[in-house]
Amino acid sequence: MSGMELQQDKSERVHMSTGLRKQTSAEIVSEARRSLRTLPTQRPFTPQEKHRQLFGESSSRAHDGRPPSAFSLHGRHFEVPDSRPSSGTRLSPLEHKPRLSLDVDGCNDEATLPKPPAERGNTRIGSGGSRARLLRASSINRLPPMTPHTKIAFLCACSDISLGARIGVDQPDDREKLHCADVTEHKTKSSSETDLHALIKHRIPRTDVSSERESKPEARLEYGDTGDDNMDESVFWNTKVLPVLQEFESFAPGDGVSEEIVGRLCNSCNGLHDALAEKDMLGRQCKKRSAILRILFRLIDAGSDQLNLTLAKLILALNVSGNNLLNICKLVFKISRNASNDALFLTDSILDSILSLLQCEDVWSKGEAVLYCVGSLKLLSGNSAISRLLLAKGFIGILLQLSKRLMHGPSTTSANVTTQSSEEEGQRAIAGHILVQVTAALRNIADQSESRPSFLSNKAFFTLCLILENHRNDLDICINVARIFSKLSTYTECCHALAEMPRCCSLFLDLLGKHSRKQDLVVRLLFTLGNLTAKSIEARERVYEEEGGIDVLLDLFRAYQETLSPPEKCHEREDVLVKLIRLLANLAIHPTVGTALAANTLCVQLLLELLECRCVKTSEELVINAVATINNLSFYQGESSVVRSQHTHISQLLLKLLLGSGMDAVLEATRVFGNLSQIKDVRHFIMLHKVDQFVVTLLDSKTPDVCFSACGVLINLSADPDNRAVLRVEGTVQKLIDCLRDFGPQDWHLAAVVCQTLWNCSLDGELQHSQKLLEILRLYTDRGALQWPSDDGFRQVQEACWELLFLPVAERLRQRLHIEDATGIIT
Repeated sequence: MSGMELQQDKSERVHMSTGLRKQTSAEIVSEARRSLRTLPTQRPFTPQEKHRQLFGESSSRAHDGRPPSAFSLHGRHFEVPDSRPSSGTRLSPLEHKPRLSLDVDGCNDEATLPKPPAERGNTRIGSGGSRARLLRASSINRLPPMTPHTKIAFLCACSDISLGARIGVDQPDDREKLHCADVTEHKTKSSSETDLHALIKHRIPRTDVSSERESKPEARLEYGDTGDDNMDESVFWNTKVLPVLQEFESFAPGDGVSEEIVGRLCNSCNGLHDALAEKDMLGRQCKKRSAILRILFRLIDAGSDQLNLTLAKLILALNVSGNNLLNICKLVFKISRNASNDALFLTDSILDSILSLLQCEDVWSKGEAVLYCVGSLKLLSGNSAISRLLLAKGFIGILLQLSKRLMHGPSTTSANVTTQSSEEEGQRAIAGHILVQVTAALRNIADQSESRPSFLSNKAFFTLCLILENHRNDLDICINVARIFSKLSTYTECCHALAEMPRCCSLFLDLLGKHSRKQDLVVRLLFTLGNLTAKSIEARERVYEEEGGIDVLLDLFRAYQETLSPPEKCHEREDVLVKLIRLLANLAIHPTVGTALAANTLCVQLLLELLECRCVKTSEELVINAVATINNLSFYQGESSVVRSQHTHISQLLLKLLLGSGMDAVLEATRVFGNLSQIKDVRHFIMLHKVDQFVVTLLDSKTPDVCFSACGVLINLSADPDNRAVLRVEGTVQKLIDCLRDFGPQDWHLAAVVCQTLWNCSLDGELQHSQKLLEILRLYTDRGALQWPSDDGFRQVQEACWELLFLPVAERLRQRLHIEDATGIIT
């Protein structure tokens, strides 16, 4: 076989791209060991936020245009809930307001109050309950002091009136509505027990209703309940609810709270919650809901995070709305800001209450409350124990569904276009704020390995791409989604799921062009694209086929390289280049893309300029990635290849790396020489500058990768007769035999390359140490002496590799060494 024929055979076996033809099993095994390689790199570092808040310090949102993270919140900020009609309008007070003249000390028994009609004097009031006692026609002057019990009874009675229209109670007649308004007016202006007594005395009983009920025993009692149901409810109220409210009413928040008292109050609050739940009186089913909430709001001033969290669970269960809902969600957020409170969320079911709120259909009417709820979960999801608990509760699916509702937009029916437009603008702003929290929470939980099945089963990548596409101008959202992708794309199954999104590569490239100066976004998008192109042939094609896609990458390359002067080292900008060059190297594995990049003058020139101005000592990963990319491009040596035309300049840069760098850089430089040494001028350069001696020394490294790369250079060098003699003098044959002996049984592809190099060295009929080589070949070609792995699939592939790569070379060596068939080398 002539040297030219050998060169062609070697090129096909070691350097030839498989292209689109069907690969043999041996080629599949050796794909990762060929000259073309994907590059690994570290995921971009995400610093922890110093302070727990809605928006981080690096947020692009203006401070005056976003909801605050810090605020004061006390019981006075809460309103007596639902005390007015749902229309939002208040009842008009009576024009005539009678003066109350009540002597608290008992000196004046007369009160200038209107007398009730005589015919109503003997009217009976409904049996039992605080309301009956309040309306009983006994002597008002001898009312007992306003104890917590009577205060609660009064509040409950008043709440019955004011809540009638809201909770589905029988509507009072017009006259009673006026009296209710009068009571409400007096109640807001008076807080003393004297005024409370006066209000009770002033209230006119509903004699018309009660008389009718007296005459008709079968009629429904108040609130529409039957007599037995009302009695049961009264017993329940007096035995289960009222004692708890009395305990709360007797507590003075300003006195300071001990842990013992907090624990007792929390237990009582949980007991009240369970009792109401048992009677199906949570939500808006409880008739005295307003009175309960009024007392619960007062306890917030105790200032205990543990108690406030317990109160929040009960208050949310009572289905508050409007400003009260917002304030409760703010209270939960305020508690979640303190990392020392994380344990409280692990031991309480408040997480269920928050997640339930996020699943409401009409998210737009609760926009700001939902914002603080998701903000709380974002902060809490940074705790690994809480994030695992949230995962078990379907957290990822809930957030993704919430995102879809937010992107769907509110339904508007307003005829006023101007008002509608203003409202929609405000709602869109809140939706954007919420999505920042949603994506940040998903970013946190993506750190958990247990989260990957949830992301995959909920088709999260489709929704996240949709969020990214709809909010491509919102940098906070874009960065959060990019961080999610950068984390998940490091896992093969997630990477394939993302690669299946047809628009993802196009979307990433569009964002890279739009936000090219936003380094933390750019570096994560490049990292994700690098992961996709490392594992997906389709992703390589999509990036290349996207109109202007390669131009976007090269423009980024030029822009970020210009900001790096030789004495300057900017870690963030350099990391962008590391990820970008890695992406180019992975793209170059595809034959079409690799050929185009090798012929792209700007691409090759930028790589060479980087090697000229950066050194391994200060920028190791950057330089190594640049050399690895040149290695992949040097695989394509057609007439259009700029790498081939620049071989002299590249060889000079590689020589600098070989002489003054670490082993990783030396290995990459050797790989490039393995491709470029197919060019005669490069082989002459190697021998002239004694690079061959350095390469032969690499055979002693005892590292298969290094030996494999060294053999790639030596195969080409030994194709020239003049070089073979020099190599034999340098002890190349003995070192090759040692590599064959040491690595052959475990690495058949390396063994085949070593045999190919030995074959070239024997072209002139002289081969040293032939007896040692003969013994090794006899051992390796004896199937009975080989220790095959137990895995049948792997054994089948390894046998194919042995038959396709090793045996043909061994046979040629046998022929060259004139070994007869009887020796049993070829079986």
